[in-house]
Amino acid sequence: MRETVVTDETLVVSFAPAWPLETERLVLRPFEQSDLDALYEIHSDEQTARYLYNEPRSREQVEELLERKIAGASIRAEGDWLSAAAVLRATGEVVCDVVLLWKSEAHKQGEIGYIAHPAHHGRGYATEAARPLLAVAFETLGLHRVVGRLDPRNVASARVLEKLGMRREAHFVENEWIKGEWQGEVVYAMLAREWTSRPSSSKT
Repeated sequence: MRETVVTDETLVVSFAPAWPLETERLVLRPFEQSDLDALYEIHSDEQTARYLYNEPRSREQVEELLERKIAGASIRAEGDWLSAAAVLRATGEVVCDVVLLWKSEAHKQGEIGYIAHPAHHGRGYATEAARPLLAVAFETLGLHRVVGRLDPRNVASARVLEKLGMRREAHFVENEWIKGEWQGEVVYAMLAREWTSRPSSSKT
């Protein structure tokens, strides 16, 4: 849904999905203040942060992150992140933090990201939560290409991208100095036409 907002006589186009977005087991919705504890459990976990740029976050850092995620219920321009909390239909528990970056308007580029709650790893929630945001990227925002970037050692995250139907496109060897060591980067990608023609097994 695109909404026109006038602020100080400036015309701004704000985009937000038709929340909530629903899958078989999950409901994707904007983050709320009540999600603080769950978000802290996700972002303070050492194993979760292992393959990220940041160290495990403090509660104060997560409070600041939550404010940004609440503001990320809609996006206005390239460089903005669309954020969603993926919650279980049955219980309302937050099981995944999923995001879509509007990377470039001119080149119609985006990036998908996701972090599963440590108590819910291995159940396919990250794949299920990411798929509706890919639909938003290609079918609503009209993006041409969406990528997913990860540490080559993050095998579980690679499986998520492969289940989504994305292709492994590049492997940069020791291209970044992170957390006191040289680390590599693997890039997966999908084009709009690949999203449209993907096998039925990756559509559910």
